[in-house]
Amino acid sequence: MKKLILPVMCMGLILLTACQGSSNASAEQDVYTVNIAYGNQPGEPVDQVARKWKELAEERSEGRLDFHIYPSSQLGSEADVVEQALFGSNVIIFTGYDFLMNFVPDLGVLTAPYIVEDVDDLFYLAETDWFDEQREELRDIGFDVVSTNTLYGERHLMTTREVLTPEDLRGMKIRVPNNQMYINTFSVLGASPTPLPLGDMYASLQQGVIDGAENPIPVLEASKTNEVAKYLALTGHTKIMSPWVSGTDFLEDLPDDLLTILRETGDEAGEYGKAIVYEQEEEVLELFEEQGIIINEVDQEAFREKAERIFEVTPEWSPDLQETIETLLEEKETTQ
Repeated sequence: MKKLILPVMCMGLILLTACQGSSNASAEQDVYTVNIAYGNQPGEPVDQVARKWKELAEERSEGRLDFHIYPSSQLGSEADVVEQALFGSNVIIFTGYDFLMNFVPDLGVLTAPYIVEDVDDLFYLAETDWFDEQREELRDIGFDVVSTNTLYGERHLMTTREVLTPEDLRGMKIRVPNNQMYINTFSVLGASPTPLPLGDMYASLQQGVIDGAENPIPVLEASKTNEVAKYLALTGHTKIMSPWVSGTDFLEDLPDDLLTILRETGDEAGEYGKAIVYEQEEEVLELFEEQGIIINEVDQEAFREKAERIFEVTPEWSPDLQETIETLLEEKETTQ
């Protein structure tokens, strides 16, 4: 009996080890589905960034990351998808720091009017210790930033009547995203901010519910704003980089190597998208000229002076936030 038991036990150990090895190999080859959600339309720069990200991530992960792209708010509104992420859904959302201000107020300053001279200043701010502190607060809530490297563009104003100065905005209803940052921005600029979903903007302009809208030029064209508003004021009131965020539960479930691939390819896709934003801005401006849109180069300094009150009307920000941002930007200048 002893002679029989020993070989059987050895064979059992060999089989167990083999099964464990097979299980580990299988786990390493698990496929993780990633849903990419955003409100922008197919063909816009954001859409092209998402599709480039899919291409890069799936190739580099050898198919272990399986991207599904959902433009045009197909998974729900921004708030809906953020809630899905908080509950652990495998979704990454393209959002704005103005929206994340609802969770970590100081992040909203990254979309404040005329906060920087150049968009590169924004990308610099996202690499500072100050930003890491805000990001840690976001993690405590259940979110994390996957990539900060996507350029959304410079926002301008398109209206049904001509705007040349801030005074021309008085009494005008301007569609803005439904968050406090943009409501505050257009309040200090002198308009009547009217929060509406992007999808309602066209009909609202057509019906006279609003007098204008603001967004990067490619977004204005993609939403057909130029069909119902014939004046474009190049206010450049905000320069926007936007983050891709996801729930910490989902990100922590990913193997470390896949999480690294996800972040690296997200940054690479963002870099790829920057040139597209600039190209589309030029193309759409030419298209608007051909269509007879009246394009005005306004005195941005006049708008900038009005916008300085943004810190006064945003009490949820830290008292020293303006000084903090100015100091960081000064440090950038001295290190160049």
